[in-house]
Amino acid sequence: MKTLQQLLDGKKYKEVISIAPSRPVFDALVILAEYKIGALIVLDGQNLVGIFSERDYAREVILKGRSSKTTSINEVMTSKVLTASPNDSVEHALSLMTEHRIRHLPVVVDEKVVGVLSIGDLVKETIAYQQELIKQLQSYIKS
Repeated sequence: MKTLQQLLDGKKYKEVISIAPSRPVFDALVILAEYKIGALIVLDGQNLVGIFSERDYAREVILKGRSSKTTSINEVMTSKVLTASPNDSVEHALSLMTEHRIRHLPVVVDEKVVGVLSIGDLVKETIAYQQELIKQLQSYIKS
């Protein structure tokens, strides 16, 4: 099975799409829509301080009657962020995400975010891996 770095290498957007904690939620929503993604890394300079997702928006802004134009990211972001290493396997990351019920996983090297993978990225790779394995087994059986 592939490593997280191999998955990152194949992603459409190579740069880490992020937002500063002091920015309004509205700005984050514009970025999420523009890139068609579900979460943003929250960076204070180069430091990972949180993650902001559609789930945070629904729970912390909409349901609490807050304004997306006056509420800042640091008020509603998830500040306890699980991370992974580029050398971790897809299987390990998928297990971590399932266990902690998260949908986005920042990949970090020396405290610097080098990419983000979604649960969809990992499931897609797992299905591709299993399909290839099935092909190989069918080929082996036929020969």
